[in-house]
Amino acid sequence: MSAAEPENTAPDPHTTAGKLAEYERRVEAATHAGSERAVEKQHAAGKMTARERIEALLDPGSFTELDEFARHRSTNFGMEARRPYGDGVVSGYGTVDGRQVCVFSQDVTVFGGSLGEVYGEKIVKVLDLAVRTGCPVIGINEGGGARIQEGVVSLGLYAEIFRRNVHASGVVPQISLVLGAAAGGHVYSPALTDFIVMVDKTSQMFITGPDVVKTVTGEDVTLEELGGARTHNTRSGVAHYLAEDETDALDYVKALLAHLPSNNLDPLPVVEVAPVDVALPEALTEADRELDTFIPDSPNTPYDMHTVLTHVLDDEEFLEVQALWAPNILVGFGRVEGRPVGVVANQPTQLAGTLDIDASEKAARFVRTCDAFNIPVLTFVDVPGFLPGTSQEWDGIIRRGAKLLYAYAEATVPLITVITRKAYGGAYDVMGSKHLGADVNLAWPTAQIAVMGAQGAVGLLYRRELAAAEDPEGLRAELVTEYEDTLANPWVAADRGYVDAVIPPSHTRVHVVRALRLLANKRQTLPPKKHGNIPL
Repeated sequence: MSAAEPENTAPDPHTTAGKLAEYERRVEAATHAGSERAVEKQHAAGKMTARERIEALLDPGSFTELDEFARHRSTNFGMEARRPYGDGVVSGYGTVDGRQVCVFSQDVTVFGGSLGEVYGEKIVKVLDLAVRTGCPVIGINEGGGARIQEGVVSLGLYAEIFRRNVHASGVVPQISLVLGAAAGGHVYSPALTDFIVMVDKTSQMFITGPDVVKTVTGEDVTLEELGGARTHNTRSGVAHYLAEDETDALDYVKALLAHLPSNNLDPLPVVEVAPVDVALPEALTEADRELDTFIPDSPNTPYDMHTVLTHVLDDEEFLEVQALWAPNILVGFGRVEGRPVGVVANQPTQLAGTLDIDASEKAARFVRTCDAFNIPVLTFVDVPGFLPGTSQEWDGIIRRGAKLLYAYAEATVPLITVITRKAYGGAYDVMGSKHLGADVNLAWPTAQIAVMGAQGAVGLLYRRELAAAEDPEGLRAELVTEYEDTLANPWVAADRGYVDAVIPPSHTRVHVVRALRLLANKRQTLPPKKHGNIPL
């Protein structure tokens, strides 16, 4: 080697070594598409980068990237001078706990995460791939809406994504994480998916930001108040889980996936456990017997329905969904004999367990999700009725409450209902009743199945007698007792076959196991139609 030659000569680009070196250079550029400053800003806010999120979600070494070297084609406003690889979104496929998933992760460090033509095409491709291969798709969202420089093309790609979300709905599970600000068109794709997970204090979703709200309406509102994670978990019902941080959010997604099939035709993911002993009373455990003394003597004393659920589900584990919105009804997942089940339950500690607009919509959406993916639904009932009031009536409790009725009547998955205490009026019908098509309906001896509660019924039936009585309170007490003995009990419904059995609370888990075994091969079809017309 002569002294004039450089020591580190680059390989000839026309040789194999040169082509491999060029490949490595491009990979390096693609994996560091955002500026160091943008990455530092992301980390300073307690957030991961797009690639770090994928690495934390997927099994180590399982990610295969697609379209890593795709770049935008725009020449407007000087865009041709900056054409980073990937165009601001990382997409591909990998595994979570050994199960195949498709994934995309929006990169806010590139063009602020804004959606352009190529960016949109990459998401469309991965959604199409998920449907074609029958695997769940997870979208990690953070971005500032449409890329203005690319004009209407960006809007067109948004709609292409939305159409794919709709066509994938009920075919493969779709889970969205919103791990930063998602604005404008960025929020509608998550809204069309099955579950949305947000992080407290770092995630926001909104159509129009605080500045536009101030200009148009004069309202002063902060970003967190308008579209923060807590707002969407407690007020709007848009989100399904409020995570403490991004790690917690990703862990929740993994837990959801563990209860969902890969697609609507695949079997549910079963955890191998020892079969439950269903011999009675020999099979009863001390935990089972605790339920026999759990329901308060007074029908007006609340209790936490979570306790009932954890006594029936495997390992006392209940993965709650939308825990902070409409807390008067509980929905979520658990397992019985290792098989996933969906759970819907009234919560007596909140609004006495009444059904209101939010609770009806929350439960209806969940029942339909379970039905779409062939997950049996367990319903635990303690409901005094629908919440009265002008706000409920004027805001559409008739139309919106009917969604829950529709969801149960439409469902063809195994439906098992347990009435623990109150089941009054139309709410009795709506909460997975035999009349709507539930397969197995059970009641505890504490159940009160009637048109209304004893106090209200006595007030209506004996208004004149009570007004004329010398001791109205004493007479009322006698009449209430008579009503409860005659009508507000499980025996009238049992006599009619509206409940299949009245059982001690301690027998509930065994009866649920028996019912699920019976219904494992349930087959039911609905009348042929294009689609129903749910009262939206």
